[in-house]
Amino acid sequence: MLLTYQNLDSETRKHMLSEYEADSSSGKLYISPRLTESGKARYVTLLKEAISVHDDEWLAKKLSEEGLFNETEERIVKGKPVVAKIPIIAHTTLAEGEFNRFYIRGLCARVINARTNKLIVYRAKLVSNPRAESEAKIGTIIEAVSLLADLKKSVGIDTAFGLPPGPNSGLSVKIS
Repeated sequence: MLLTYQNLDSETRKHMLSEYEADSSSGKLYISPRLTESGKARYVTLLKEAISVHDDEWLAKKLSEEGLFNETEERIVKGKPVVAKIPIIAHTTLAEGEFNRFYIRGLCARVINARTNKLIVYRAKLVSNPRAESEAKIGTIIEAVSLLADLKKSVGIDTAFGLPPGPNSGLSVKIS
């Protein structure tokens, strides 16, 4: 696994899958614009399989092996459009970020269902240069109801609670 998910078990996966299905049926799944057209369709299937029985590392490997990303993308630099290469770690960033997002959502649903409603932020991946804002979040207790609502409305963008706190942060949550 790219991240170490302390509460990734069949119970959490059940809730993750429910969250995935809710987004899928309502057209709210985050689909990276870096994916090819065929890659977008394949990604949806691979994400569901990763949630059901695998992990973020498996998803990243599949995204890379199957060549589902465009080679370039258009960016705006100094007000002008430029063509840039897609980063070599794009598959890892997408897999880790979205799997972690559904893991957190699934864990929120799990603790809400259990009527405990509390999660704690932890470092799920060692990083060589941790961001100060990420380090400050470690050990913070979060209310699951608020975090889940935030994640549901902030698809593919930063959340108000800052969880997950941006690409490659290495943070997640666990049952407190």
